[in-house]
Amino acid sequence: MRYARMPIEIESPEELGYDSIQYNLSESSITDQRLSDLDLHIPDLALLYNEHRGSPGLRTLVTGAASELSAGDVLITHGAAGALFIVATSLLTAADHLIVVRPNYATNLETPRAIGCEITCIDLAFEDGFALDLDAVKRAVRPNTKLISVTCPHNPTGVMLSEAQLRALASIARDLGIHLLVDETYRDLSMDGMLPIAASLGKEVISVSSLSKAFGVPGIRLGWIITSDAALQELFLAAKEQISICGSVINEWIAEQILLKRSAILPQRLDAIRQRRQLVEDWISQEPRLEWVRPSGGVVCFPRMRKMTVDPQMFYQRLANFGTYVGPGHWFEMPDRYFRLGFGWPSLQELEKGLDGISKALPG
Repeated sequence: MRYARMPIEIESPEELGYDSIQYNLSESSITDQRLSDLDLHIPDLALLYNEHRGSPGLRTLVTGAASELSAGDVLITHGAAGALFIVATSLLTAADHLIVVRPNYATNLETPRAIGCEITCIDLAFEDGFALDLDAVKRAVRPNTKLISVTCPHNPTGVMLSEAQLRALASIARDLGIHLLVDETYRDLSMDGMLPIAASLGKEVISVSSLSKAFGVPGIRLGWIITSDAALQELFLAAKEQISICGSVINEWIAEQILLKRSAILPQRLDAIRQRRQLVEDWISQEPRLEWVRPSGGVVCFPRMRKMTVDPQMFYQRLANFGTYVGPGHWFEMPDRYFRLGFGWPSLQELEKGLDGISKALPG
């Protein structure tokens, strides 16, 4: 493994200092929650080694109403980042080939690079609405291809695959005898209809998700891998045991309480996210210097500046003067003409002021 720090982490608000940013529109989750917001009071738990796979109650809640899946198909991990690390390091070697969409959450690219495997990126284009070209995926397959990696809803654009496209990807993987990894961290924030858990579509499909984005609890570092392939599940468990043995008793208890309230939490949250998306949509419709692809899932979008008369870096410098922060395109291996705008984390007032700051920072 040859590790390198990622720009998205080096330049993250937690590294720069939250106090240095007035209007933080770079975050990719809903507002951070407190225990009191969730009406949770941690009981006198025994701080023992937890079940290595994760508590049975929590794993049952993760699969929800997916009758094709059971608690035995779930492995609790240290956030979705931990899940992605386990999947990549378990399935890929320097002799293997990966097909992955780009732009993407950096870990989906950087961990395979650290492994040294061959990588083919399927680049999503603004002009195509950031839609995934399934034919391009098929053309990219090589004899040593081990894994196809996609995200849905997509980070940073917020676009989604249709169910037909998701099933087609699963079929491609099945026919080729390889695996399909679906990072579905934003699945609970699908605003226009939720897809089935990808892993429910067959043994060749692996789902990764977490509580960080939709439930606003990134601080408990709670994620999971779902696969109905028993041998693969055992391999992932072996990796987890060598990395951390098990998860935190406290974190898993909190996660279980949150998922018990899932049906009460999500409808209200989705209503709020739709309202915020509309606020951003109304703003962009009046901002001639920007264009976007309207997101259908998650709490981020990926606008781009129209033809520029100045270097985009001047925009980011000016933006800082207005106290506003967004995720520049280079976080996602894209030109800085693009930026990720998060509309779920700030308060409504902060979001409005941040959008105004972007307009003021844009070149005339």
